[in-house]
Amino acid sequence: MLSPFTLTTACLFSVLVFLAVDRLEWPAGRVIAKLTASSCFVGVAVSLGAQQSIYGQLILGALVLGWLGDALLLSRAPKAFMGGLGAFLLSHLLFAAAFVSGGWSLPAMGVAAAVAVAFGAGVLRWLLPHTPKEFKAPVLAYVVVILAMCIAATGHAVASRHWAVLVGALLFTASDLSVARDRFVRQGFVNRLWGWPTYFVAQLVLAWTVAAAAGAV
Repeated sequence: MLSPFTLTTACLFSVLVFLAVDRLEWPAGRVIAKLTASSCFVGVAVSLGAQQSIYGQLILGALVLGWLGDALLLSRAPKAFMGGLGAFLLSHLLFAAAFVSGGWSLPAMGVAAAVAVAFGAGVLRWLLPHTPKEFKAPVLAYVVVILAMCIAATGHAVASRHWAVLVGALLFTASDLSVARDRFVRQGFVNRLWGWPTYFVAQLVLAWTVAAAAGAV
């Protein structure tokens, strides 16, 4: 098993390669680079002992679903997009379950919920007019779930002082905005230029959070 540091470096390098081949519109290169990066963040969690705690097992499950979502979103076909959306929705639910399993602060979650409602309303007001009718309900559900994950991350971060959890959740949310903009508002490489690094860093940060739960650090 490679060390988590080696896997993290390999993931970040693969992301740079992925951006390059994406810009060059090389399909095979996109598949190889993206799935290599995704496999590396799953490997980070495994190498840190994710299997040794309930928290780690839930995080690992979420990361595996992220790998599946990444594979499906390599295609722009509507069915593949819906499958990817479903995989990431389940991934967010597992992340939220992991955060709650590690303890939470109810007052912090209350404040986060108020912020999330305001933010989510703004996102939906921006996004839904551009969203085809058949995607509106899934997109609405997805926004609700990812904001619920952020609320859970806030509660856990405040209670445990493990702030990396909240950083990872917020970066993940930011990356999803780039995907939404690219899919529904205005397609362009600029969306992926900031969206993919944000996404993979988020997954790496969340993968590394299993270390404390597993006693690896």
